[in-house]
Order: sequence, then structure tokens, then C-alpha cells
Amino acid sequence: MDKLKVSSYLIFIISLAGIIYGLLFNPPSWVVYAISIICIPAGILSFGLIVMARGPQDDEEEKTREPFIGY
Repeated sequence: MDKLKVSSYLIFIISLAGIIYGLLFNPPSWVVYAISIICIPAGILSFGLIVMARGPQDDEEEKTREPFIGY
């Protein structure tokens, strides 16, 4: 797998675990604030990187079918 995909999945799983921890257990309020400031944006960023790393499959098919003509 690509290095970007692995790191994105890892950050996404860690941020999801932090959010679940903040919801299920009763941590102090400063921990909840820290989770909301760090984990939620990191989760959104990593999810966006995962989606962008996949890319549309139509582009891959077009690249293999059409030869490079040049400029």
C-alpha cells in the first residue's frame, strides 16, 4: 500500500478511537476539548486524504486506453 494511504488510515483510526473515548467514558472537560480540537479535524483531513488517494477509476482506464500523443 501507499505510504499516504497507510498514514491516512492510521490517523483516521486514532482520531475515531479518541472521539469514541470522549463519548463513551467520562473524561475531564479539558480532555474532551483537546479531543474535539485535535481528533475531529484530523479525522476529517485523513478521510479526505483516503478519498483523494483512491481517485476515480475512469481516469485510470482512460490513461491505459489512450496513448500519449505529445504536445
